[in-house]
Amino acid sequence: MATYRTADGWDALGDPTRRAIVACLAERPRAVGELADELPVSRPAVSQHLKVLKDAGLVTDQAAGTRRVYRLNPAGVAALRDQLETFWHRALDSYQDVVEEPTEETP
Repeated sequence: MATYRTADGWDALGDPTRRAIVACLAERPRAVGELADELPVSRPAVSQHLKVLKDAGLVTDQAAGTRRVYRLNPAGVAALRDQLETFWHRALDSYQDVVEEPTEETP
């Protein structure tokens, strides 16, 4: 089985399970077991998905006794938001350019 190796947040969010994990972590920090209880995947699968999200800079973890608690990384999420806003502004600027183009009137 191939291991996912990515440092890009958009690639990491391409998987529906990882998007579900991000949605859960947006509510509150959680341990792997808590995430596995909410998702239709095993604990090892959740751990693998968390590794991809961590490598992409979207989540961080902290030791809490014998377990690790995961939370969203505000800097990583902000970077994605900045990229999305850049795409959105470019699209709006392009749309505005098209709308403002002079049109040829036919007689």
